[in-house]
Amino acid sequence: MFPQLTPVTKNIIIINVAFFIGTFLFQNLNIDLEALLAGYFPLSPNFRSWQIITHMFMHGSIMHILFNMLTLYSFGPVLEQVLGQKKFIILYFASGLGGFALYNIWNYYEVSQITNFLTSQAYDIHEIYKYADNSYSGEMPISTNSEAVRDAAQQLFIILKTPMVGASGAIFGVIAAFSTLFPDAKLMFMFIPFPIKAKYLTPIIIVVSLFLGFRQFSDDNIAHFAHLGGALIGFLYIWNWKKNRDRIQ
Repeated sequence: MFPQLTPVTKNIIIINVAFFIGTFLFQNLNIDLEALLAGYFPLSPNFRSWQIITHMFMHGSIMHILFNMLTLYSFGPVLEQVLGQKKFIILYFASGLGGFALYNIWNYYEVSQITNFLTSQAYDIHEIYKYADNSYSGEMPISTNSEAVRDAAQQLFIILKTPMVGASGAIFGVIAAFSTLFPDAKLMFMFIPFPIKAKYLTPIIIVVSLFLGFRQFSDDNIAHFAHLGGALIGFLYIWNWKKNRDRIQ
């Protein structure tokens, strides 16, 4: 049994689908919406202020948007009915912003480490920033014989050049909020073939995201710290909401 779609949840899904379809339509006109609307590291030459919001509506694949929108479809209506439309909107976008913030705090730490190393090796990091600009389409030349310096320069280039896309921060905020409100609700989750209570499932997801975020496997392109940031904001928002509600009662 699926929940009946509520207005805000329905509109968020519609906007996400419209952005996803629009990305492919504009590609035929040689307009790269991802370069404009995805969320780049704030010190990247590709960063624009509006990306803090617009990255939440960009998705990299059909499976990416399908997972996020199905999750929102499952949990969003219940939260919207409990919190009301205004508070649900705040929860959703605050979680998305929290995901963007934590993801880029981690990126800033990595960039600082790389920059300090390259500077100590007398490598001109301004060249990396110049070649990382989306207006430059060629390969980045790396003038060094040191493999360590070459790897560090390439890693910085990738961070500056790779955007963050998706509503996952907001979605994980919704999941954390639902789990905080309904800890005994039994949920199904991918890779787990049986229902598990929300109060057990959410900590498992957080621990796995922490592990994968710090471990950083080479073929893993998921922004795990965005998931954590969104979940943290979702939990804190509902925790504060419940505390104020109980105080009023």
